[in-house]
Amino acid sequence: MTIVRIPAGWPASEEEARAAQDELRGRVVLDEPGPPPGTGRVTGVDVAYDDERGVVAAAAVVLDAATLDVLAEATAVGEVSFPYVPGLLAFREVPTVLAALDALDRDPGLVVCDGYGLAHPRRFGLASHLGVLTGLPTIGVAKNPFTFTYEEPDRPRGSTSPLLAGPDEVGRAVRTQAGVKPVFVSVGHRVGLDRACAHTLALAPRYRLPESTRRADALCRRTLKETVGRAGAPS
Repeated sequence: MTIVRIPAGWPASEEEARAAQDELRGRVVLDEPGPPPGTGRVTGVDVAYDDERGVVAAAAVVLDAATLDVLAEATAVGEVSFPYVPGLLAFREVPTVLAALDALDRDPGLVVCDGYGLAHPRRFGLASHLGVLTGLPTIGVAKNPFTFTYEEPDRPRGSTSPLLAGPDEVGRAVRTQAGVKPVFVSVGHRVGLDRACAHTLALAPRYRLPESTRRADALCRRTLKETVGRAGAPS
């Protein structure tokens, strides 16, 4: 497990964070299709918080994209690096998630975030932020549509419908299991929306959420519980 401090020069105000978003958003690559589903590696990342102690735990779990077997995992624990501000949540998580990714013993391949990419009020959610900073292909798979609108996809698994910001498609609602509430997929960096949706379906053969998210969620929660129980906060 890696212990993370807030990086020097990290944004400390909403104005600084929005300025950083504006600068980084211009680096997002949207004209690459991304790796084919079912090939190479896929890495899920997720975080868990103890806001009372100001602690965040991040996990990165590498899966074989064909078999969904776990190939590697890493964790990091750090200080919460930014206050809670809707639309700026990535600034609370990015340093610790980057540390978990850096601690992996192999290339992560495609990174799947439990959150948003372009489906974000400023078109720059965590998946896009991580993609730009790491250069890795990234997508966001969220549990809810945030502030965007959509029509329910058809009932069968694999059905989709546009996730809309006014007339603009910023992602898709994807039915990963028949009759179950959809997940909300958006492009992060270096992956097209069609392949982002195909990856999501390939990663969710049995459950609503992708295996990448399920594995990373369980690991970061376990890491937070062990850390807080052992020391109260990272030292």
